[in-house]
Amino acid sequence: MIIKDTKNCNYFRALDKTLICELLHPDREDQDLKMQFSIAHTILKSGESSMSHKLKKSVEVYYILEGKGLMHIDDESAEIQSGQAIYIPPNAKQWIENIGDSDLKFLCMVYPPWREEDEELCEK
Repeated sequence: MIIKDTKNCNYFRALDKTLICELLHPDREDQDLKMQFSIAHTILKSGESSMSHKLKKSVEVYYILEGKGLMHIDDESAEIQSGQAIYIPPNAKQWIENIGDSDLKFLCMVYPPWREEDEELCEK
């Protein structure tokens, strides 16, 4: 059994400047995980935004756990809040802003699993 807890995660600043903790990634566990995606927990402080970026080949889904934000995907923008899932297609320019008074917390699920070489910064 594998159980990961955000209380014990090692958070780091990702390329897009979000604070991220990789919860499960099939290439980084001691056990052979029979999963074809990765999942990470992400935090944006009030007033922060991620940098504009894209995943060239991967599909990404954000699931909003807490807070309020503004999601940008290509030429579309929408307010988002807890309980919502956002589909981000491959090669879509994306960034997210925390427009609330508290931390914006969300899960990032990536298929196929996230790879550094798949991510690229973009201009807004």
